[in-house]
Amino acid sequence: MRFPRAVVPSLFTTLNMFCGFLSITYSVKGDFTNAAIFIFLGSLFDAFDGLMARLTKSASKFGVEFDSLSDIVTFGVAPSFMMYQMEFVSWGSLGLLISALPMICGGIRLARFNVQLSGFDKDYFNGLPIPAQAAILCSYVLTDMDTVLQPIGLGREQILAPLVMVVSLIMVSTIKYDTLPKFTSRDIQAHPVRFTFVLFAALAIIFTKGKALFPVFIFYLLFGIVRWSITCVKKWNSDELDDEEEEEAMAEPTHSNH
Repeated sequence: MRFPRAVVPSLFTTLNMFCGFLSITYSVKGDFTNAAIFIFLGSLFDAFDGLMARLTKSASKFGVEFDSLSDIVTFGVAPSFMMYQMEFVSWGSLGLLISALPMICGGIRLARFNVQLSGFDKDYFNGLPIPAQAAILCSYVLTDMDTVLQPIGLGREQILAPLVMVVSLIMVSTIKYDTLPKFTSRDIQAHPVRFTFVLFAALAIIFTKGKALFPVFIFYLLFGIVRWSITCVKKWNSDELDDEEEEEAMAEPTHSNH
């Protein structure tokens, strides 16, 4: 009995969704380390399903929709529930609202992505990708940030609440974030800076035994914001210059040949 090629990427997508479910079960138990690890594991399966779809040439609309459903479980519901159980369960209604933001904004972001999808290979994303949002929150959980925050007089809730809100809102923004390189010779030649960053980030995480995990993802988050801000300032200055040139042109006296 031969299985259709589309089964291969769908299997990885299913494993991604199952990792999200396992993460939720660990959050219920209060084991947030394993909850975060399974979300990261889900992101690996999420990367492999796209790779398998390209290798088997079985990319399809079904695969796109199934992938989005899996993503909302693993990178939307699971991180939201983990944040709620870990920090915001005692905040009442406000805690519920803040905790739900990754799930709500992630759902909006995935729906927008599917509607705007014009091909299966993208050079950049509009808005922070939902796996990156989940990775930022999970890297915070896996990094012992309390030892960093306590000496400067900050509590976990003073950092975590703004962080959850910021990464959630940036998901539904139009700030551009680069896709990860595919580690092919063509892609490396096309994006050498991007490949170099990924390589150095991986080495930093390995040599610091995971301590650089959260700073690396925060750098990725801030890089998109800073680049977008610079682009906006340049555009604003360019529009101002064009307006001034138009005003000067209108103010110049016209000469007639009477």
